Amino acid sequence: MDRQRQSESRRNLSEVNVVVVADSTASNGRLLHLHALSTDSSSLPNANEQMSRWSTLVLAYKTLGVVFGGLVTSPLYVYPSMPLKSPTKEDYLGIYSIMFWTLTLIGVVKYASIAIKADDHGEGGTFALYSLLCRHVNIGILSSKRVSSNSSLSHSVHEGTGKISRLGIFFESSIVARRVLLFVAILGTCMLIGDGILTPAISVLSAMDGLRAQFHSVSKSLVEALSAVVLVVLFLLQKFGTSKVSFLFSPIMAAWTLSTPLVGIYSIIHHYPSIFKAISPHYIFHFFWRNGKEGWLLLGGTVLCITGSEAMFADLGHFNQRSIQTAYLIKNPNDHDDGFYKFIPTAVYWPIFIIATSAAVVASQSLISATFSVIKQSVVLDYFPRVKVVHTSNSKEGEVYSPEVNYILMILCVAVILIFGDGKDIGNAFGVVVSLVMLITTILLTLVMIIIWKTPPVLVALYFSMFFVMEGVYVSAVCTKIYEGGWIPFAISFILAVIMFGWFYGRQRKLEYTLTHKITLERLIGLLSYPGVQRVPGLCLFYTNIQDGFSPILGHYIKTMKSLHKVTIFTTLRYLLVSKVAPHERIIIKKLGLKGVYGCVIQYGYADSLNLEGDDFVSQVTNSLHMHLQGCLDGLTYDPVEIQEEISDLEQAKQAGVVHVIGKTRFHVGKSCRWFDRIMLAFYEVMHNNCRSALPALGVPLQQRIEVGMLYEA
Repeated sequence: MDRQRQSESRRNLSEVNVVVVADSTASNGRLLHLHALSTDSSSLPNANEQMSRWSTLVLAYKTLGVVFGGLVTSPLYVYPSMPLKSPTKEDYLGIYSIMFWTLTLIGVVKYASIAIKADDHGEGGTFALYSLLCRHVNIGILSSKRVSSNSSLSHSVHEGTGKISRLGIFFESSIVARRVLLFVAILGTCMLIGDGILTPAISVLSAMDGLRAQFHSVSKSLVEALSAVVLVVLFLLQKFGTSKVSFLFSPIMAAWTLSTPLVGIYSIIHHYPSIFKAISPHYIFHFFWRNGKEGWLLLGGTVLCITGSEAMFADLGHFNQRSIQTAYLIKNPNDHDDGFYKFIPTAVYWPIFIIATSAAVVASQSLISATFSVIKQSVVLDYFPRVKVVHTSNSKEGEVYSPEVNYILMILCVAVILIFGDGKDIGNAFGVVVSLVMLITTILLTLVMIIIWKTPPVLVALYFSMFFVMEGVYVSAVCTKIYEGGWIPFAISFILAVIMFGWFYGRQRKLEYTLTHKITLERLIGLLSYPGVQRVPGLCLFYTNIQDGFSPILGHYIKTMKSLHKVTIFTTLRYLLVSKVAPHERIIIKKLGLKGVYGCVIQYGYADSLNLEGDDFVSQVTNSLHMHLQGCLDGLTYDPVEIQEEISDLEQAKQAGVVHVIGKTRFHVGKSCRWFDRIMLAFYEVMHNNCRSALPALGVPLQQRIEVGMLYEA
């Protein structure tokens, strides 16, 4: 009987799902609160398992339209992006061998087998890796002493991670190392956003260029204009959500992946049946031995074969499409500029052209979706100005859409096509983005293996040496294309990095000031004892972003208004990485040690609607407070008479009227400030004045809202 109970307890323990809560006050992304939600899987009917399998199949089908697209459409622009000069059969065999092993090692081994396991609550990418590291070691820019000020609602970030590695201790103790790591993460994020601009441009432009292969009278300008129209339509479809768009696009990718092998079988048999011998690595050595520096420079175009690997999806079918193209080029070596369309038989040219153009649009969708996800991660962790983020699915947290980001991407994509219409220039820029993102992912993933996974040193050394050397060679090759279009992603990344760092720097300085000058309970009692300060009738919801202490705005408010409402609830909104928060966990109330003063944390998920308009929200808060006070009345800790008075005061305050107090702070940059602070804080203020409110979708009636302005000394 005891063994049965122990078995049940172990099973129940294993069925506890931990939901991690990110505190918005911690700008370095540390997670400060944990909630355990238990589920009993034995109570779920078999029908749920069948539904889960069906959902998985549907999701796999949808990935054809989003994830798979970036990989299988690269034949459209790989060879046209290479500066080939009188290539020979041996050159093409060497190039194909390079692409085969690049896809095998980076696509299959690195991304599909290793990187896919290093997700942060289902989110991928360089910033997700940085966030994952922040959750396990204290590597944020703010010192641990300042950030831990919210200790009343926090747990140790090292909980459940065991002993910290020497590398983790080094990063915790070195502010320089932490800043370098943050810079690397921001650079990777900016490069990925740049990828979201270049992928649609080069994919659609390369596909539409097929018109010129059949109609020589079609001008380059017309192709660019048609490509711009196609992209505008694609971006206008984003508001319907990734699921709907990908479901629409998946049949296109299915047609693409079925049609190209059929055409390819014909081409391989007709042109070069022995193409697959190039899988042998010795062709790579012969290629570099013959071509030397020119062969190294060609890697700037070869790297485009791995585009889309950031989506962590790889399949051997990709290799076949490159072998198809190479087989034709071996017999027609001078057709590399538009080799993809040249090998297609005339009888099926137009169907393949339509499918190829549609597939290029699908490939664009994969990076657009990734850009939305990266922006959302950055906004949640307070590394990017607040933009509107719409969750287009009630079941998947990562499926998001941002109207502002969408239209900015659309404008930039169209601008890249119209200004840099040459596919080779865009290809050079694309190669810089792809290679740098891969290299940064390798560096961050190595840190995850050492600090979090505790991978044996031999395996870490093998992984790092293999991929760092391979990707480092690619980076060195694409950097020679800086003056031939490669500067585009650097310009985009520089602008984005300045925005992200400026926002982060301003938020960090503001948080430091808030924590340094926070009002303690003793200080609040002292302020209320000043002559002329009164407790006025009414209920006040005072919004703040810290829980351990009170915002400095409170002191400014009391000194200016000479009053504080009899019932004041200091309210903090907290975003949880779950779909919806259960009603009994949505509002957390606690007494703060002073009569009529309470703390309230409102927790909401990405699918919860947060609209405070009307009396419903206030009723929820006051009902929760009433239940909390009733619980105190039933206990032995508090004086029953005092608690009964507080319950009565609460009812009277609600009837007297409700007011919402929201702080609005700005920096006062004095003459004593350094020039760096003057520039960065002024830039932050410009962004802060033009971004969305920190309190999402409040909808508080104007007649109930008070905004309290305060200057923070820089």
